[in-house]
Amino acid sequence: MTLTQYITTHTQLPQKGIENTIQLLNEDCTIPFISRYRKERTGNLDEVQIGEIVKFKTQFEALEKRKNAITKALEEQEVLTAELKQKIDSCSDLIALEDLYLPYKKKRKTKAETAIKNGLEPLAKIIMSQRSDAIEHIASKYLNDTVQNEDEALEGARHIIAEWINERTDIRNNIRYQLDNYAIITTKVVSTKKDDEKAQKFRDYFNWSESLKRCPSHRLLAILRAESEGFIRVKIEIDHDRALAKIDDRIIRSNNECADQIELAIKDSYKRLLFPALSNERLKKAKEEADDDAIKVFSKNLKQLLLGAPLGEKRILAIDPGFRTGCKIVCLNAQGELKHNETIYPHAPQNKDKEAIKKISSLADAHKIEAIAIGNGTASRETERLVKRIAFKNTVEVFVVSEAGASIYSASKIARDEFPNYDVTVRGAVSIGRRLADPLAELVKIDAKSIGVGQYQHDVDQTKLKNSLDTVVESCVNTVGVNINTASASLLSYVSGIGSKLAENIVDYRNENGGFGSRTDIKKVPRLGGKAFEQGAAFLRIKQAKNPLDDSAVHPESYSIVRQMAKDVNTPISDLIGNSAVLKEIDLNSYCTENVGLPTLQDIVKELEKPGLDIREKAKMFTFDQNVRSITDLREGQLLPGIVNNITNFGCFVDIGIKESGLIHISNLSDSFVKDVNEHVHLHQQLIVKVLQVDIARKRIQLSLHKKI
Repeated sequence: MTLTQYITTHTQLPQKGIENTIQLLNEDCTIPFISRYRKERTGNLDEVQIGEIVKFKTQFEALEKRKNAITKALEEQEVLTAELKQKIDSCSDLIALEDLYLPYKKKRKTKAETAIKNGLEPLAKIIMSQRSDAIEHIASKYLNDTVQNEDEALEGARHIIAEWINERTDIRNNIRYQLDNYAIITTKVVSTKKDDEKAQKFRDYFNWSESLKRCPSHRLLAILRAESEGFIRVKIEIDHDRALAKIDDRIIRSNNECADQIELAIKDSYKRLLFPALSNERLKKAKEEADDDAIKVFSKNLKQLLLGAPLGEKRILAIDPGFRTGCKIVCLNAQGELKHNETIYPHAPQNKDKEAIKKISSLADAHKIEAIAIGNGTASRETERLVKRIAFKNTVEVFVVSEAGASIYSASKIARDEFPNYDVTVRGAVSIGRRLADPLAELVKIDAKSIGVGQYQHDVDQTKLKNSLDTVVESCVNTVGVNINTASASLLSYVSGIGSKLAENIVDYRNENGGFGSRTDIKKVPRLGGKAFEQGAAFLRIKQAKNPLDDSAVHPESYSIVRQMAKDVNTPISDLIGNSAVLKEIDLNSYCTENVGLPTLQDIVKELEKPGLDIREKAKMFTFDQNVRSITDLREGQLLPGIVNNITNFGCFVDIGIKESGLIHISNLSDSFVKDVNEHVHLHQQLIVKVLQVDIARKRIQLSLHKKI
């Protein structure tokens, strides 16, 4: 099976598109570049489809690598036959491949290996032939110094037969089928940990049982975490009698003493070899599937968070609220540069609210503040109420901003490099303010796992999670585009074809030369060659450039097409941009060439209509119910404003302005069936929710969706 055939089988995408995409990937092209600027070659495949090609390309390469390793091992053992080689070559699944290799795989010393060394393999073959009734008499012929009697001989022969049974692919696949379709996962609390305070969050699973096939990913991950922390024990069960009967039907063909020995060997093989290995394999498979589900949810949430509404270039006063240690205040200019910082103490125990109000008011006036960003952690609501008491001279919008991951950023090398002369509290407040201005530009500085928009991110496969989240960040950054003259190295590093080293070189060049005047200038960056320019130039924006196309998503390789369009309609490029009436009249077919087709030309015209348009919504203010300050203020039936702050497969969590977030279970999102929570709500969406149930002891709040704001 070729790579193209393998990917086609798994994706059903057009073969030509797959072949060309593979070629582009092998030429070190990135997914954003391929999906946006090579549509003719891929057949207009989008980022998701190209991502699937990348995934299955990686899987195929891993499969081929394992095939080569197994083939080499079999050649060294001198057991590789033409038939076995053909089976290996045609194998398209890692599990099936390992089953083929199992009989030849070097094992730790086994009971079967010992029996073979004791000369009992011929006896095992006689038993498997099922032709004799005098099996004890035959066994007596195989006694020696290590095999003292007939029972020992028969036991050794059964060990050999048990291993043969364990190595049969048909038997293993039959048990796999039963595990896939009928396995039950059961849990039991560890009695000594039952009253452990940390175990209480898992008490729903102290005595749990359900179909493994139907166990939702979030529940399986919770169960496995509880097991790893030592609170419960987990078992996988199937109907063992049925499984044994299936094996009997495949092997036993007689009703004599040989059949009795084989039946004993079957039970031993099943209990000692087959079921432990295959049930662990099935649980591992279920864990991998749960990981994939959790990573998908995390990735969707991260994308929504990164593409959250920016306020834009505004002068912002940011507050990192606190009680005892006070509230750290920073003032940022429209470019996000730190202009002032200090600490106020409006809350207990100091209670200097009047001084705080006076200070915030004077800073807002002095720095011509247009918006205030308040972190949503400790003392957030109290600080928000304080700020809303202030009568500002000019209009000042007030926003509550998520602090998730801010502490990670403030202690990071990136933050230390940005603000070497300030402590973590100042850096954290700056991050809060910059998040309001541009969530994407600020959040890329933080390890995505630390942002906290998913569940069980520390329990899933970390390599898969990192790869998936990096892909999401790369996609978001390149979808929005980056101002090369203001972007941080962290943001630039995610631009197609750039990476961390070139990003640093770009910043160094900018610092030394005062920025870039055109996209052509980008080529002057040390070590930024033609390939990097091809991959990244169209995603890098240059404001107020001499060539207006430098502030658009039109690739430099297509500038000549735009020039020809402008010439044909007798209009300067600057006047063509934004002129929808003229652009709609252009006959795109006349600009088609062997390499440029309608998909690319349509993208060019769409971009010319609104060049450099930010696809994100604009940030808007939100106010919580001022009468609700803690969970004890909630009553069933209340309608409250809230903001979605996390999304899972089973529902979404909503910030209603108190310490505890409420849950809208998937069944309470709509009157009709909900398949995907993300189809109904998105992160930071503003809602009106209804309180269904309040469990103060467990700090749980059940909500339903009343309406979207």
